[in-house]
Amino acid sequence: MNSMKKHPLRRKRTQILGSAEPLDMTLMEDSVGVGDLVLLEPLEEEPLLKNLQLRYENKEIYTYIGNVLISMNPYQQLPIYGPEFIAKYRDYTFYELKPHIYALANVAYQSLRDRDRDQCILITGESGAGKTGEVPGLGRLCSHCWNHPLISFRARPGLAPPQKFLPTFSDSEGYGAGMTGVKESGGDPCEGFSCTEASKLVMSYVAAVCGKGEQVNSVKEQLLQSNPVLEAFGNAKTIRNNNSSRFGKYMDIEFDFKGSPLGGVITNYLLEKSRVVKQLEGERNFHIFYQLLAGADAHLLEALKLERDTSHYAYLNQKVSRVDGMDDASNFKSVQNAMTVIGFSEVEIQQVLEVTALVLKLGNVELADESQANGTSASGIRDGRGVQEIGEMIGLNSEELEKALCSRTMKTAKEEVVTTLNFTQAQYARDALAKNIYSRLFNWIVNRINESIKVGSGEKKKVMGVLDIYGFEILKDNSFEQFVINYCNEKLQQVFIEMTLKEEQEEYKREGIPWTKVDYFDNGIICNLIEHNQQGILAMLDEECLRPGVVSDSTFLAKLNQVFSKHGFYESKVTQNAQRQYDHTMGLSCFRICHYAGKVTYNVNGFIDKNNDLLFRDLSQAMWKAQHPLLQSLFPEGVPTQTSLKRPPTAGAQFKSSVAILMKNLYSKNPNYIRCIKPNEHQQRGQFSSELVAVQTRYLGLLENVRVRRAGYAYRQRYGPFLERYRLLGRSTWPRWNGGDREGVEKVLGELSLSSEELAFGKTKIFIRSPKTLFYLEEKRRLRLQQLATLIQKIYRGWRCRIHYQLMRKSQILISSWFRGNMQRKRYAKIKASVVLIQAFVRGWKARKDYRKYFRSGAALTLADFIYKSMTQKFLLGLRNNLPSTNILDRTWPAAPYRCFNTANQELQQLFYRWKCKRFRDRLSPKQVEILKEKLCASELFKGKKASYPQRLPLEFFS
Repeated sequence: MNSMKKHPLRRKRTQILGSAEPLDMTLMEDSVGVGDLVLLEPLEEEPLLKNLQLRYENKEIYTYIGNVLISMNPYQQLPIYGPEFIAKYRDYTFYELKPHIYALANVAYQSLRDRDRDQCILITGESGAGKTGEVPGLGRLCSHCWNHPLISFRARPGLAPPQKFLPTFSDSEGYGAGMTGVKESGGDPCEGFSCTEASKLVMSYVAAVCGKGEQVNSVKEQLLQSNPVLEAFGNAKTIRNNNSSRFGKYMDIEFDFKGSPLGGVITNYLLEKSRVVKQLEGERNFHIFYQLLAGADAHLLEALKLERDTSHYAYLNQKVSRVDGMDDASNFKSVQNAMTVIGFSEVEIQQVLEVTALVLKLGNVELADESQANGTSASGIRDGRGVQEIGEMIGLNSEELEKALCSRTMKTAKEEVVTTLNFTQAQYARDALAKNIYSRLFNWIVNRINESIKVGSGEKKKVMGVLDIYGFEILKDNSFEQFVINYCNEKLQQVFIEMTLKEEQEEYKREGIPWTKVDYFDNGIICNLIEHNQQGILAMLDEECLRPGVVSDSTFLAKLNQVFSKHGFYESKVTQNAQRQYDHTMGLSCFRICHYAGKVTYNVNGFIDKNNDLLFRDLSQAMWKAQHPLLQSLFPEGVPTQTSLKRPPTAGAQFKSSVAILMKNLYSKNPNYIRCIKPNEHQQRGQFSSELVAVQTRYLGLLENVRVRRAGYAYRQRYGPFLERYRLLGRSTWPRWNGGDREGVEKVLGELSLSSEELAFGKTKIFIRSPKTLFYLEEKRRLRLQQLATLIQKIYRGWRCRIHYQLMRKSQILISSWFRGNMQRKRYAKIKASVVLIQAFVRGWKARKDYRKYFRSGAALTLADFIYKSMTQKFLLGLRNNLPSTNILDRTWPAAPYRCFNTANQELQQLFYRWKCKRFRDRLSPKQVEILKEKLCASELFKGKKASYPQRLPLEFFS
């Protein structure tokens, strides 16, 4: 045991972080760098980045900030997941093992189940940082995990129950910025995409550790199978992410009092429906279109009037039809199976696919620019075949559809006016119809899933929320979608700041320790800039959309410039000119907001139209007239008797309202945080871009979070675990301590003579102000462990030598006893052999003597009889083996070997001859017998009486 040598990683860690103190304290002896950034010294950006880089290069992707988890995307599969690790982290408290997402999920779930506290896990970060993930097989891993035998045991007795839980997974998933794409490579199959899908890993952990049973497993399966369906219809390939969520999703998973899932409710936010009709270069439309064309069989394609080649559809990006490592055909089968598991009927699945095909075919409806007789511009259908096919598929007259696409009916209280649409307006109407059909179809799918997984209202429930929503986006051209996405992320950051501070304050209050005020950046002023009811950007956008007269994006921008001319977080070309600033990156139609994540420039072109999100009433009525049950249900406003002149709420107002409800929901739950970081822009393993990570750590507020945690005391721990770790430093507490935990901690720290300013004793925890003090304790503990190791080695060596001596002594005694026994056995064997030999000779002599006395007189007769019988047997057996042939003319016969057998031999010869004759006669037919009798009679008559008879008949006849 070479415990005196310092581990090379620890020496490297000290050099990298630039601290004179040995930074060995991570609560894990084999950890790399500092596992909890609360203990980082010095607390600056450069040491923080170097610590993250050191851990990332050593494949330690998880780091704590207190109870906040930082997750780095490794872009490769790491062997740190699965049933064995779930079982391992289930059996320990938060700080007992290395930082891991399972540890956070375990704390959250235990708190939900045991303390009856609704939870939320807020998973935030850039798109591509590994929040939602792209591995389709993870759902199968979840299914495998909850049925694995390793996860069926109970928690280890004696451990304090975890303190927090998990129910609201808030996963900020990204629009545009691109999560981590799935890439094929010659090496690791996981290279190029995230294997740290935070939200899915948390869900897999919860699925594995919660209750089991046929009904529970069915609920789990339905909840997990909702993911592939929603991802197919709501995810797409973006520039930097092959599986980016293009919608926001919040799922409330509901549990019973035992912690078993009962069902859930899904809420979706602002599907990016503009992607249906247009995608940026290098991006794709939603996955379902490509999956349908690649995976549907020929019969289904014929029924949907589709062709397999994606190049035939205007709404699909022709340059990017396939994604490396993504099997659209296989995924289509998985989506169909998932819909079946959730509870979709075959008819519903077919109708969903028909509406999906309808969207594709709408893009192929070619419009033509025409002119009316009065010279005004109009539009028409260039090729009526596409409209006719759509009409046949949905049961609608093609003329009605053409009229709805090329004209518009304006209704007032007194009259109804029909106006023709020019080419541009008709294109807008067609695309608006496609976007609305797809958006409403997506909403219908979400509602249909909710019907399958909903819980009865009478049951008492504990709630776990899962928020999978867009990540912060800064693109080259940022429009209305990026504006509302970044607004949502601003609100999530506000939740993080307020709830982190609130949690710290509550813990200090619980423990009876004075709270020190912390200075931090409050992004409430940015949220207010966007969402203020009268003077917010969204409010003014709605006002501009509703204002009569000439309304355009430029008038909206002019109003913003007027209201926010002196706002510190708003910029535009006008405000810059007023301040005599020159910025060539700022366009005339742009404005800039200084978000918490950085400055983002938005182009106002399209803000008014996208916020209005108008669909002409003619199109709604046409869709309602279609003989297609699903399509009819998507357009309830198309019913002529229920026509309303009331203007529907704008997209911005709906999103603002949804975000407000979401924030209220999050504030009502106990928070747990996972902050995801993207290490590089190229989705490559092992690459760490300090500049990129630095930007993310700034807008995630990691340093501010650490400062909040260290506002008063950098480290806190319950008395029990603290005493268990450090009691070896006190003479009175080692090796045994029979008093209370707090008294034991006071004894240990009192004997170490630490400054009272560095310590604070709460009701249940010990608080340590400076990380240096904790490092000092760790160093003392390390030295003490070396001393104890030396003592143990000494005692062990002495014990081992004593045991060795005793073993040698026992062995010598055993060998001696075996040797003596063996020698005696050999001597006994020789004596026994000699006695047996003597006995044999004596018994032989006595036998011979008795034989000569009693058996000699009768021996000759017995021998003679035996010999005669043997000779007879030999004679008879020899005769049997040498019998002559059965020919009656053959009179040969073997001679007797001994004269005493002559008489018997002659008799046997006669018997054999007679047998041959009889056998010959028996073979003759009666006619032959008569002929032979006549010949015999003739022979007797002529024998000796005719001179020539012997020559005529050389062989005589015998009767």
